[in-house]
Amino acid sequence: MPNAFISGLSGERLTSEERSFLRTSEPAGIILFARNCNSADQIRALVSDARDAAGGDDLLVLIDQEGGRVQRLKPPIARKLPPARAFASMYADSPQAACRAAFLVSRLVAHELKGLGIDTNCAPVLDVPVAGSHEIIGDRAYGTEPASIIALGRAVADGLLAGGVLPVMKHIPGHGRANADSHLDLPVVATAKADLEGTDFAPFRALASLPAAMTAHVVFTAIDPSAPASTSPAVTREVIRNGIGFDGLLMSDDLSMRALTGSLRARAEAVLRAGSDLALHCNGSLVEMREVAEASPALAGKGLDRFHRARAAMGSPDRLDLAQAEAALGAALAKVA
Repeated sequence: MPNAFISGLSGERLTSEERSFLRTSEPAGIILFARNCNSADQIRALVSDARDAAGGDDLLVLIDQEGGRVQRLKPPIARKLPPARAFASMYADSPQAACRAAFLVSRLVAHELKGLGIDTNCAPVLDVPVAGSHEIIGDRAYGTEPASIIALGRAVADGLLAGGVLPVMKHIPGHGRANADSHLDLPVVATAKADLEGTDFAPFRALASLPAAMTAHVVFTAIDPSAPASTSPAVTREVIRNGIGFDGLLMSDDLSMRALTGSLRARAEAVLRAGSDLALHCNGSLVEMREVAEASPALAGKGLDRFHRARAAMGSPDRLDLAQAEAALGAALAKVA
């Protein structure tokens, strides 16, 4: 039975301590970063070893392969990818052509990930940047208006699903208005709820049927002035589950980010108590991972059902027209050349 957390790994190979940890703690997933990825064969071996240690095929294997600044796999392991803004630029010329390109490039990404044993991509970013907000989202967004973000985000999610890869939309209910980088500080958004509903929350509401999402370490004072969305029962219940209508697998953003305070155990307990199904820990520190594991019970009830539904969404890949996908990738890269 998987437990309610996702673990990072320290390097390119499992240490004996990590192998034992995965065997005894049985996380619901692992997440890979550049430090874990040196070659295709090495990645496949690492994923296989992690699956064996953790107990089998149910283990989710995540990565952030958005493109642009956030691309953990780079040439020669995987193709260079454009930032989301490139598709927003294409959308301004032709929405239909932009969505088709976003789908094809995403389908190509899924093809590359599946070939390495990776089955979950933490994308698309559905955040809506506003003037004066921190640049942490910036060109990772599919525009500055909900309409383009909804259309392109849907195309990206569809492309991943068509390739048998689980998309994780982020950062629900919205990071685009944040005035700080939550890796370093806690952003506080004082915007009225009605304004948030019409902008920040809109893409997530439109794509609420997607199978998985990642929360934001952002305080929305109009809803809960005392806690970021990721640890706020009010935001999770009132906004994410009820207002947005998302009933898929919900995971926190990285617990080791400085937007959060307290011990790693306390952070994990807070996100799970707030209503996330999974606590995500990324930095590969075994000491910290053990704290997170201690706070994470076995998935059960609705959380286990959401986990199984998310896994079931990853069907067999459909046919990939490689020439079309590579042409779409070239057109998108040309927008940022």
